[in-house]
Amino acid sequence: MMNPFIQIHPEVGAALQANKPIVALESTIISHGMPWPKNVETALAVEKMVRENGAIPATIAIFNGKCHVGLTDEQIEYFGKAVDVCKVSLRDMPYVLSKQLYGATTVAATMRIASMAGIRIFATGGTGGVHRGATSTMDISADLTEMTQTSVAVVSAGVKSILDIQLTLEYFETKGIPVVTIGQDEFPSFYSAKSGYTSPLRLDTPTEIAALLHTKWTFGLQGSVLIANPVPQDQEFGNEQMEVYIQQALNAAVEQGIQGKDITPFLLKYIATRTEGESLQTNIALVLNNAKMGAAIAVAFTAGR
Repeated sequence: MMNPFIQIHPEVGAALQANKPIVALESTIISHGMPWPKNVETALAVEKMVRENGAIPATIAIFNGKCHVGLTDEQIEYFGKAVDVCKVSLRDMPYVLSKQLYGATTVAATMRIASMAGIRIFATGGTGGVHRGATSTMDISADLTEMTQTSVAVVSAGVKSILDIQLTLEYFETKGIPVVTIGQDEFPSFYSAKSGYTSPLRLDTPTEIAALLHTKWTFGLQGSVLIANPVPQDQEFGNEQMEVYIQQALNAAVEQGIQGKDITPFLLKYIATRTEGESLQTNIALVLNNAKMGAAIAVAFTAGR
């Protein structure tokens, strides 16, 4: 029986019943990741990309006391324009649901809701991880904890480059979360296809990735697989150049006392402003690239059932 707090869009529900490929999509990128109107334009373009590559998009968000799996264009428009939308991770879900507030779901919350709805593939921009300076702040994203226990594959452009990538990869290893990079040996760093760190695993095709997912979950190993999909090199932002802006953004965050769940949107906005929108264009390019790959993996995964 479906959870009473889950409301599935009719198109997504029909796809689930017919065993069609579905790709879950988050809503934080709409409400907190990009400025208006790029956020709505990108969200709609991402859904279109998923459809064009053979899958059904299921953008996830919270409102009216329900976790909605699949949004209308009008609902996406609302989330893009509204200024009072909560950024919802797992700890926030009971509060936002009980108060019937509007909530944009993070990677962790989107994964959990997608899993409850029966969706196995999720495409996003970049995941959270271990923040720089975490040895003293203990700032580690709930995305990582969620990935240890929820069996939804996450397609992203690696982890966000504002994080401590080395410690994040160590955390994945400790928790037994497979990290697979598509088509290259180097782990990507969100804005760039390069990071300086070797990927733990490499696979080259959606079919290979689908086989890995089936093997992991059929074997009884719960939890996610991080599928790192490098941004196309002709659309990336140079890793060394980006590091300069990241350091400036981190310093600004300290000076302004930005902490907790506010830090990631602050850093991304700061960087987009300082790069005069160039980083935003890369962000849009990588999200679309991940949506395309997510759809291809969903198609291969469904075919393998």
